[in-house]
Amino acid sequence: MTVAEVLVLLGGGMVAGTINAVAGGGSLITFPLLVALGLPGVAANVSNALSVAPGYAASALAGRADLAGQARRVRSIIPTIVVGTLCGSSLLLFTPRSVFDFVVPFLLLAAAAMMAFQTRLRALARLGGGAAPPERRDHSALFVQLAVFFCGVYGGYFNAAMGLLLIAALSLVLDETLRRISALKNVFSAVVGITTVLTYSVFGPVNWATVAVLAPATMLGGILGARVAQRLPAEALRWTIVAFTTAVAAILLIT
Repeated sequence: MTVAEVLVLLGGGMVAGTINAVAGGGSLITFPLLVALGLPGVAANVSNALSVAPGYAASALAGRADLAGQARRVRSIIPTIVVGTLCGSSLLLFTPRSVFDFVVPFLLLAAAAMMAFQTRLRALARLGGGAAPPERRDHSALFVQLAVFFCGVYGGYFNAAMGLLLIAALSLVLDETLRRISALKNVFSAVVGITTVLTYSVFGPVNWATVAVLAPATMLGGILGARVAQRLPAEALRWTIVAFTTAVAAILLIT
């Protein structure tokens, strides 16, 4: 790895960490960056997943106050999302690389769409708060389990924008405030991150030099981003990410 590549990774990692602190979706920067630096798609994906995993745990700890009264729900869901993540990781590791190379542009486009409609997806969570109808309460637990399972599959296969997907899914099946749903999202993202770290460390084609540079850079970017989030033009940043990700997906489709 050249000095220039290290500097690019450090800068990209710090930007990604800042983006996660401001709006979410930092992996939409780091994954295409790793591909641009020459890593194969699968290696870039697993290396990126390991690099951003520490930030998930930090976010979960920071939001633990909003988990009050949700301990039982968290304990009941963790096994489901672990199974989903293992399924997604298995699909990534044990299917031909050509399959991932084919689907990743469409996953990037889907992730870009989730980023583009982030405000609307998050607004869904604000619609809750009242008492759920009896029929919804009866089926809520099943819907939550199904939602987090499929989010786990997505996160195990392709990590980018998983947090946005979790917020959208949980907001559709839970009558909770945005802050409490975001706290759940952080916990489940941390579980996915830990599961992928353990899985990819053993079975995945991890580029450890890349992880060694990116992981601390994304953590530092998250710390800095938390301090300057109020000063950044979040909307302009969000649409820049959408445009960048869409362009990368288009290039991957063409080449």
